[in-house]
Amino acid sequence: MQRMPLLHSRRGFLKDVAGASAGIFFTSCCGLVDSAMGWMQSPAPARRREVVIGGRRALTVDIHTHVIIPEALEIAKAHTGSQQIRNQLASAVGPNYDVHNADSRVARMDREGIDVQALSANPWWYWAERNLAREIVQATNEQIAKLCAAHPDRFVGFAAVALQHPDMAAEQLEEGMKNLGMRGCAIAGSVNGEELSAPKFHPFWAKAEQLGALVFMHPQGFLEARERLQGNGWLTNVIGQPLETTVALSHLIFEGTLDRFPGLKICAAHAGGFLPSYIGRSDACLTAQPDNCKPVQKKPSEYLRHLYFDSLVFNSEGLRHLVAVAGSNQVVLGTDSPTQWNPRGVDHILETPGLSDDDRRAILGGNAAKLLRMDLPPRRR
Repeated sequence: MQRMPLLHSRRGFLKDVAGASAGIFFTSCCGLVDSAMGWMQSPAPARRREVVIGGRRALTVDIHTHVIIPEALEIAKAHTGSQQIRNQLASAVGPNYDVHNADSRVARMDREGIDVQALSANPWWYWAERNLAREIVQATNEQIAKLCAAHPDRFVGFAAVALQHPDMAAEQLEEGMKNLGMRGCAIAGSVNGEELSAPKFHPFWAKAEQLGALVFMHPQGFLEARERLQGNGWLTNVIGQPLETTVALSHLIFEGTLDRFPGLKICAAHAGGFLPSYIGRSDACLTAQPDNCKPVQKKPSEYLRHLYFDSLVFNSEGLRHLVAVAGSNQVVLGTDSPTQWNPRGVDHILETPGLSDDDRRAILGGNAAKLLRMDLPPRRR
């Protein structure tokens, strides 16, 4: 297999970004864009909504948004003879997807009051062997970088990494951040059945800590429970997605990964799954079942103050509790765009009682701007 040339100069790569958004699909966390969504139609120009808190303009940054890169899908299809994998790739997009151009996406952001989105591609490539994984990831990162360069005041990017090859994933993260302007990376909650706390992933975590990268953890479903989650209610998503994140974070805490790499910046999608809501049981295990819960450096609940969580819970009490256990400085806006899971993400934060103006500014964009090390052009009033 011919290896694609690596990028060595961010300036050279970003020099020509005309038409950069062509060929990019904006898709949901499950890979399927519903063509019936009204917002997929070309919207009429609308005035950009500006969020004001206490008489001051507030920056809004959406940490949880998705894209699919057709170039990466084509590379995978061309290099695999496995019908199972080809079926997986086909289902990742679905037969009724719509091409959604950047202008249409920005128009929706303007309506909802989102200043900046952090773009990520869900890691569907963890099955790929080393050389193929390198090509898929390179194509993905190039296209995300082009889109961000074409709209530098509206988009920032998370790098794709092939975490099934941890040493290469560390290189891809460094390449993405140093040469393509990425602000971190997006990963799943496990890799082919292996927990992210396993020693084989230590080189990746070490590099993420060294670079100060924000690692956005987005689950790809909880495969071990798939049979029990069949039936009405889309439980593979509604329960399976947050369950995967709950398990992943619990292992990172109890296996000592967060102690080994204390400088890690991990942001968990879907408000960290079920862990923040039931963290007291993890604390209690240390005393109630000491043979089964070996001590780590802190109480499990204390690690929540060192992790980050998006705001993708669906009622005010859920957000209030998340802030209570993790702190307002650990929560960031997340909408799961372009789905309709949370189209009122900004209003959800503005309308939750008990939050101060400073809390709301931090959650809506202040925290994310620091984590992503954003240096945006001045915004027009």
